[in-house]
Amino acid sequence: MFSGIIEEFATVVAIKKDRENIDFTLTCSFVDQLKIDQSVAHNGVCLTVVAIDVEKKSYVVTAMKETLDRSNLGLLAVGDKVNVERSMLMNGRLDGHIVQGHVDQTARCIKIDDADGSTYFTFQYDFDKEMARHGYFTVDKGSVTVNGVSLTVCNPTRDTFQVAIIPYTFEHTNFCDIRLGSVVNIEFDIIGKYIARMQQL
Repeated sequence: MFSGIIEEFATVVAIKKDRENIDFTLTCSFVDQLKIDQSVAHNGVCLTVVAIDVEKKSYVVTAMKETLDRSNLGLLAVGDKVNVERSMLMNGRLDGHIVQGHVDQTARCIKIDDADGSTYFTFQYDFDKEMARHGYFTVDKGSVTVNGVSLTVCNPTRDTFQVAIIPYTFEHTNFCDIRLGSVVNIEFDIIGKYIARMQQL
């Protein structure tokens, strides 16, 4: 379980394909605090640490085909920045919202607007009516996770939504690398999914 509050960037230093899986080697400042089998969210995707090299300050996670099909991880290249967050401590504050690390699908950036200090990003995703019945949609002032970042939805439509990014978030997450056409991971709010399921029952 995560909160959507990004700790820092991790940088991809190696990519190795293993049949339908991909092993990603990344480096970040807290490698010496990681443990094998620990869960870490990468651009919002919960992945398990499978190897650690403390001397090189690097670690390895594996993404399987299902994960690669639903997320932007398969588009990563060596040198790319990845938003990382370790799992939430149960004795801490929930500063973002409840994030499972189970990315639902990708979205594409279709518009970037300056907001006199902050920046509005508009994303478009493939709308599926049946999935929407199960809670896969956005609501105004609701929560959404974009590349692992907990954000508030603005101006949602059938298949688009906006988020407002303050300078701190822009500088400390990979929002600084998002351009028109960039593909991001999105996770819809788990509360909406539960409510939709309850209504069906």
